[in-house]
Amino acid sequence: MQNISWLGAPVSDFSQQITSGLLGHAYLVGVHKGYGGEELTLALAKAALCQSPSELGACGFCKACQLLDGNTHPDLYRIIADGNQIKVDQIRELCQKLTMTSQQGGRRVAVIYHSEKLNQASANALLKTLEEPGKETLLLLQSDTPARLMATIKSRCLRVHFETPSMEEIKVWLSKESDSATDVTWCLPVMGGPLELALALESERYKQLLQFRKDWAQSLSSGHLCASLISVNEKQASDALKVLYLILRQKLVRQTDLDALLRVKITEFGMKVMDTYHKLSVMPNVNYLALFNGFILEYNKLTR
Repeated sequence: MQNISWLGAPVSDFSQQITSGLLGHAYLVGVHKGYGGEELTLALAKAALCQSPSELGACGFCKACQLLDGNTHPDLYRIIADGNQIKVDQIRELCQKLTMTSQQGGRRVAVIYHSEKLNQASANALLKTLEEPGKETLLLLQSDTPARLMATIKSRCLRVHFETPSMEEIKVWLSKESDSATDVTWCLPVMGGPLELALALESERYKQLLQFRKDWAQSLSSGHLCASLISVNEKQASDALKVLYLILRQKLVRQTDLDALLRVKITEFGMKVMDTYHKLSVMPNVNYLALFNGFILEYNKLTR
């Protein structure tokens, strides 16, 4: 957390609410994991449980902080999705635990990661606790896509203020985190955020993204699917579709002299590509070769 410069301000704001006695009982942390949403949420939880918090967050030295650093604090509860959903039994168990007395004599804090994965039943089960959480109880709901949360959930949470870092700040951070001498931020929209991009740079994934970019450009130009796009697995297909969308978006930005009707067609085509990406997880037995070939044919038809 200490290395992610843009998380300092929201932690400081939250810590000031703690020290001034103005802390609410439920907060929505609408920050994508690629920008440090998970790290930020945990930092807020640590500040709330710390016995001597400062304006910078948890002190790091008290007994509570030591327990947190060892992942053994008995009053911190974490919920992560069971597969693609956070299920009702997980929330019911959490709500039951939150009715118990704090073992360390302070707050009880529940962290729900990727809360957009709450299904209808689990979200409804959480509502009563959000409305009447009990004394010294704090709920922190992290979400990559807060727009997908039920309105009744969002309305019962305060929002953690977060400002997306500038591209310059991201570039500085990436230069410290990786050995890359070139600007790698072209694929930031593909990755979801700088933290995920930094991880990709440490693996073969970034090289794969570069290859997809090259092969999509060649395929769109020639009208024939080529190289790395011919044989991909499900994970690679997701990346390939996002790279295709990025190429289409960059085409619209760079080619300002495009016919207005063609711009509309390419925009709609890009939206179709992203819609397919979002539906991949629920599409059974996808033939990626046929899918990609279909996109190449459709692109060539609309650009003739």
